[in-house]
Amino acid sequence: MGQREKVVRAGDQWIRRYHPSPSARATLVCLPYAGGSASYFFPVSRELAPNVEVLAIQYPGRQDRLLDPMVSTVEELADAVTEVLLATVPGDRPLALFGHSMGATTAFEVAARLERHGAGPAVLFVSGRRAPSVHRDERSHLLDDAGLWAEVVALGGAAGEVTVDPELVRMALPAIRNDFTAIETYRYRHGPRLRCPIHAIVGDADPKAPVEEVRAWADHTEAGFALDVLPGGHFYLDQHLQTVLYGITEALPGEGQNRIPCTTDGAAANPQ
Repeated sequence: MGQREKVVRAGDQWIRRYHPSPSARATLVCLPYAGGSASYFFPVSRELAPNVEVLAIQYPGRQDRLLDPMVSTVEELADAVTEVLLATVPGDRPLALFGHSMGATTAFEVAARLERHGAGPAVLFVSGRRAPSVHRDERSHLLDDAGLWAEVVALGGAAGEVTVDPELVRMALPAIRNDFTAIETYRYRHGPRLRCPIHAIVGDADPKAPVEEVRAWADHTEAGFALDVLPGGHFYLDQHLQTVLYGITEALPGEGQNRIPCTTDGAAANPQ
């Protein structure tokens, strides 16, 4: 088996196509938050299909990849995702990246790698995450299990049934600790600005991503930058999915708006 065939087969592990859309005008690759999984983006895929095909990334060490070895750094994770995307995603339509929290930083690193291969995304959407160049000394990954889980619950990242089931918590914690370690030990290495626009979205009460620290994403692109601030905390997306999806479809190349304005603040227009 050749190397490319191995990578293509690996794509079946890494990529979830919940609603295949061969005639879509664009492809949106979605990367989850720390401890998250591809299924978080099932509603995104359902709402955008068939106009936009969503590819949700499944990190190892959770759900149907529970027994796969986890990836312990953002850089290694970005390397793996980039390799799979280059080998498996057709280049006949625009590709965009969307990442939430840890997924935003990982998506940024993937975008930089894709650009080095001459296959950069049309747009990078970053959600609930401060800019890579803004460093905080965070050490939640060093807490004991109870302390780490309390951190997750405080951020709103635990579903009700998980919160009350000790066995589900026990199963979830290894991936959560791995991902918290990856994102909290990540250090931005200065490099060229991205050539694609960056569209940042954040909740106005997100303790992990204050608006001023999110606005610093503008320093990482030589193209346009947009910032949408919506009501809510770290998982504002759960309450404002339709608003976020409307903004995504407007920013994607094709039938919607092709360019992101240089600087905007405020909520995206709601089609409702």
